[in-house]
Amino acid sequence: MSDLVFGLDTFGDVPVDDLGNPVSYARAIRQVVDEAVLAEETGVDALALGEHHRPEYAISTPETVLAGIATRTNRIRLGSGVTVLSSDDPVRVFQRFSTLDALSNGRAEVILGRGSFTESFPLFGYDLSDYDVLFEEKIELFAKLLEEKPVTWTGTKRAPLKNADVFPKTESGHLTTWVGVGGSPQSVIRTARYGFPLMLAIIGGSPERFAPYIDLYQRAAEQFGTIAHPVGMHSPGFVADTDEEARELHWPHYKVIRDRIGALRGWPPIRREEYEAEIEHGSSYIGSPGTVARKMARAIKALGVGRFDLIYASGAQPLSARLRAVELYGTRVIPMVRDILAG
Repeated sequence: MSDLVFGLDTFGDVPVDDLGNPVSYARAIRQVVDEAVLAEETGVDALALGEHHRPEYAISTPETVLAGIATRTNRIRLGSGVTVLSSDDPVRVFQRFSTLDALSNGRAEVILGRGSFTESFPLFGYDLSDYDVLFEEKIELFAKLLEEKPVTWTGTKRAPLKNADVFPKTESGHLTTWVGVGGSPQSVIRTARYGFPLMLAIIGGSPERFAPYIDLYQRAAEQFGTIAHPVGMHSPGFVADTDEEARELHWPHYKVIRDRIGALRGWPPIRREEYEAEIEHGSSYIGSPGTVARKMARAIKALGVGRFDLIYASGAQPLSARLRAVELYGTRVIPMVRDILAG
């Protein structure tokens, strides 16, 4: 199990300081850079930063923050989680991540997605009625750009390209590219068709229910004649020294963000009983290092994934608690998971 990859993900939630006061967006971004440095120091393999355009989150351009992290780290993989390709330009996405790849000496990864939030569409002048066709056309173009050769391409939602060469090119000739999928069979099949690695966003319910998607990905890749890469998964969680401390630090801030987003989507306010049930039986990895490690090991074994990313904060958890969560994940959770799986 030594080839398993363990990552941390964040959307750049704006935290509070240890007196309970919200920090500035600037400080929140600098905090993520500090957490990334600590993650590398404690043995974490990968970091993914989400793209959001909402007041609760500080990161709207993951690759910019990742570029800052690249200059302070040497080993950790640096990726987005996700880049909302539908409301971006594939050429610019490739250029930004090939630049990140240069700054990080080949550690850049892009995880493409359609996005579970839609604020970027009106912000950048896109029509939500084009949600599906935008992603389909843009991932097709992005796949061509990854060949790092002159591109000729025509679509309906972007100006065509004729023998267009795009710079800078990567030093290795290869930019690692995943597709993030939240549970659509069509998205799984599309990912296999292009030969991209699959990253499953498992944010609720039993992780075992995603096993059919992994099987679908592998069967589709075989039919398309592409490579079925090791599948990754990412799920929310929070690590503290004890189970009780983890829940009490996480719950009040998580409830605020969950209810705020839920109100926009017609969900009722979350009850503490639902929260506890998701920790016990679902896909929330919240607790002490031992509790989180045992639950991670069960999910990894059940699904046979090659990568597990923990979304290590949800809401405005205090600065010091976030740093402690990163430290515990790297120094205690990851070694324990490896030991459990090896045994």
